[in-house]
Amino acid sequence: MMKRLLIGLFALTCLTGYSQKARQEVADTPEKAGGVYYAYPVTESANTPAPKGYTPFYVSHYGRHGSRYLISDKDYKDVIDVMLKAHDAGKLSPLGEDTYTKLLDVWEEADGRGGELTPLGARQHHDIAQRMYKAYPQAFAKDAEITAASTQVMRCAHSMFNFIEGLKELDPSLVIPKESNARNMKYLCYSEPPSWDFNDNKGRLPWKQEYEKWREGKVNPDRLMSSLFNDERYITQNIFTDELMWGLYWIAVDMQNMETQADFLSLFTADELYDLWEAVNASFYIKNSSYPRSDGLNVDNAKNLMRNILDTADDYVNNGKHGATLRFGHDGNIVPLAALMRFTDCHGYSAGLDDIADVWQSYNISPMASNMQMVFFKNKQGYVIVKFMMNEKEIAIDMPSDIFPFYRWNDVRNYLREAIDTPSIEYCPKELRQ
Repeated sequence: MMKRLLIGLFALTCLTGYSQKARQEVADTPEKAGGVYYAYPVTESANTPAPKGYTPFYVSHYGRHGSRYLISDKDYKDVIDVMLKAHDAGKLSPLGEDTYTKLLDVWEEADGRGGELTPLGARQHHDIAQRMYKAYPQAFAKDAEITAASTQVMRCAHSMFNFIEGLKELDPSLVIPKESNARNMKYLCYSEPPSWDFNDNKGRLPWKQEYEKWREGKVNPDRLMSSLFNDERYITQNIFTDELMWGLYWIAVDMQNMETQADFLSLFTADELYDLWEAVNASFYIKNSSYPRSDGLNVDNAKNLMRNILDTADDYVNNGKHGATLRFGHDGNIVPLAALMRFTDCHGYSAGLDDIADVWQSYNISPMASNMQMVFFKNKQGYVIVKFMMNEKEIAIDMPSDIFPFYRWNDVRNYLREAIDTPSIEYCPKELRQ
């Protein structure tokens, strides 16, 4: 118990050093204001050579679907309809008219595609697959046992198809059975009823009421509205300003995932973008990661997935197999998985809404096509080591290793089994629990 407390305190101390870092990162790269809409930024994987005598034989993977359109056509149409009405009434400023014209261009691509994988999302998974194959060719050698499974959502299935296509372009002989059905949902995309009650979308719980009040202070639409419309009275009588600001924000941050070239981010100041991102980032952290007041319920949702990862790895290790297990799901699955595994910078603890951005940034953990890879290596004596990759970058867990970025498999196995058996809230510093 003392070890767990010290680990939690160490993580808290390190992560709070990020104060103001997120604000600067969003200012430097406005696309990061999209958070989980941030387009996958990796074009090349980072790989430390394995210790002498060790070769890769198995990759265990979980990937979020690639870049997608906004979740519903309505997310586009609601904004376009507001701008159309103002256009017809002659109430748009020159900037407003330009914005309206660009929105019509966006609609040409987005119409009927709400929630679907974009072409960029397809390319992301194709390219991740090819980098994986080239980095660990021994895992994909003759007689490799490779399986693929996705959730039943089509953007995840299409991500899986493009991943497989990327592998088979490099080796057409690969046999990769694939599934997208209800059978695998119990670990690919699982959550427990207690977490549903906590997340409480109806706003009945104290944390939700506090959050909504705090969020209101992050939305300041007056400057933006005055820049888009030429009549203050028209704004007052016809525009739900907060809703329009949010609608434009979502379109703006998702443009990086589309083929259409149109800029809406410049409609916002750096502070406005940061405030909107901060509000969304806090909500996503509370509902999916290590928020102390959640009692660990959302992180515990990843335990079925972690069991599947460990059980499947045991099968490959104990039975002399080589290959890969490919899994495809959502941000709401990979985020709690990263927290459960206690990856560095993926499980910070903050009970204060103003401090969440200092310890947890959604764009670093789960951009579009985010992925976790566990890569297994062995030597001729049969000793097995493993390394962790988050978004194709080597990452540490809360366990020391004298061969980092590699860990001894038996130690990792015990570490992760303990994480499954231990209520996640026990890793949170006691002074932050409420």
